[in-house]
Amino acid sequence: LILKGLGLGAATLAFPTQAGVLDLFSADKPTLGATTRPLNIHAATRPEGVILTPEEKATTHNNFYELGTDKGDPARNAHYLKPEPWQLRVEGEVAKPFTLDVWDLINKSTLEERIYRLRCVEAWSMVLPWSGISLAELIRRAEPNSRAKFVAFETLYDPEQLPGQASRSLGGGIDYPYVEGLRIDEAMNPLSFLAMGLYGKTLPAQNGAPIRLVVPWKYGFKSIKSIVSIRLVEERPPTTWNLLASNEYGFYANVNPQVDHPRWSQASERFIGEGGIFGAKRQPTLMFNGYADEVASLYQGMDLRKWY
Repeated sequence: LILKGLGLGAATLAFPTQAGVLDLFSADKPTLGATTRPLNIHAATRPEGVILTPEEKATTHNNFYELGTDKGDPARNAHYLKPEPWQLRVEGEVAKPFTLDVWDLINKSTLEERIYRLRCVEAWSMVLPWSGISLAELIRRAEPNSRAKFVAFETLYDPEQLPGQASRSLGGGIDYPYVEGLRIDEAMNPLSFLAMGLYGKTLPAQNGAPIRLVVPWKYGFKSIKSIVSIRLVEERPPTTWNLLASNEYGFYANVNPQVDHPRWSQASERFIGEGGIFGAKRQPTLMFNGYADEVASLYQGMDLRKWY
């Protein structure tokens, strides 16, 4: 599926690291695809003019602090994460809570491919071909009740597999596990996606294996990785970066070129294509990352000039 307004932008974010365990300064280049395998997917059509970020860039320039705080650390340290087997709980304010075997879903399904722009709060972007299912599909299966106003997500907590969780100093000052949240109407929006693949293969660990959220109209830190729990709740859930610095990272975190991060402009971004981040072409940031037609109605009545 190619979504309207794709253009030439996108962004990933990720998350942290442990003393005496991670080879954080290793010069070894990761072997791409070494821990991935082909998927059975409905491939998206690639319209003329759409430029994908090269796979090598998308799998070696990551924020995933549980595996290291430098951009290349997650790929170098991906071998610590063991994504198989993997179970995902869906629970909370639902009639039918369940636990899902993620690999059973991957192996028995024909997954949908979607090409999304992904915009990082750090003002760089990528365009990536994800494979997976709509988040709404999974939520409906659990049959939310009338008290389900928000959806809370949680990343695996296991310092042996994600050594950055061993301490706040190693994990970028974050208290783990990493948590995120959406309003229920945001979660049920057709754009919200649970990705289990990238470039037609299972997700590499550094990109959030085996299952991650992709919410393309929001800054990348909202797209939580390596998820083990999806919980329907009545009150707005805590979110990791908002807890760490509420003046810089809002709950909504919608891409908005008119509202700067307190420490840098969001008016433009560097698109990571064939060149590296420092040689990347700078381009204007689009409102809602180019998906305004699909999501602007969710925020009627909100003052979008504010940093939410």
